[in-house]
This record gives sequence, C-alpha cells and structure tokens, in this order.
Amino acid sequence: MPLQTFRYAACGGFNTSLDISLFFVSYNYIFKREPVCFPSVFPHLIISPHIAAFLVGFLVTFPIGFYLSRYVVFQETSVRKTTQLTKYFSVVLFCLILNYGFLKLFVDAFGWYPTPSKLVTTVFVVAFSYVAQKYFTFTPNSKSDPEDIG
Repeated sequence: MPLQTFRYAACGGFNTSLDISLFFVSYNYIFKREPVCFPSVFPHLIISPHIAAFLVGFLVTFPIGFYLSRYVVFQETSVRKTTQLTKYFSVVLFCLILNYGFLKLFVDAFGWYPTPSKLVTTVFVVAFSYVAQKYFTFTPNSKSDPEDIG
C-alpha cells in the first residue's frame, strides 16, 4: 500500500470515527432524537435531529480534516494554503450535499435508523472525497504555479 494511501486511510479513519461519534452523541444525547428549532432567530425553521447531528459533526471535522490532509496526507504539495483551503471547502461542500441527500434518503424515505444510515452514507462520501482531494484539492495547478510546469 502506498504511504499516501495509508496516511489518508489513517487520518480519514480518525476523522470519520470522530464524525460518526459526534453524530451518535449529538443525535441521541444532545438533540435527544427531537427536531431542532430556533424560535427566536428562525421561527419557522425546524431541522431533523439526524441533520442537526450531521451538521455538528461537520463543524468539528471540517477544520481537522483540512489540516490532516494538508500536513499529514498530501505533504508534498506546493500549492498555497489559501488555494487548497478554497478547493478543500468546495469538495467538502459537495460532500455536505451528498451527506444531506443520502441521510434524507435513508432515514426519511427508506425509514432506516439514523446511525446505520450515517455509516452507509460515509462509505459513499469517503470514496468521492478521496478521489476529489487527491486529484483536485492537493494537486498543483500548473497554470497558477509556474514552478510545477515541467
């Protein structure tokens, strides 16, 4: 197994485990499986507990995932951090949409339990994320990085 793939698996495994743990704790103990509403700010906005739990996990694992990817997994990149962060955010935004869509499908349409739904969703999202991060976020763009032309 290539070292970069191992590092991605180890860092991604840690971050994914953290995400699923945060999801489980948030869903079961913070939101207590009840819809979440914000009556003083958004009186008509009600968020499903599984979507709220997913958002809690995202807020914690997004920055951790970026720093692990930049400094542990894809160390040999020469792309500026701000460029990578922008690309990383765009990939993560798409992953956010995938997570939301799969959770709505599995929990709301299929009637599956939220935590197993999150696990299945994670398989699809991690596969997409690895390919996108490797070939988009942490790959130098030769047009903007003259030193990488060769």
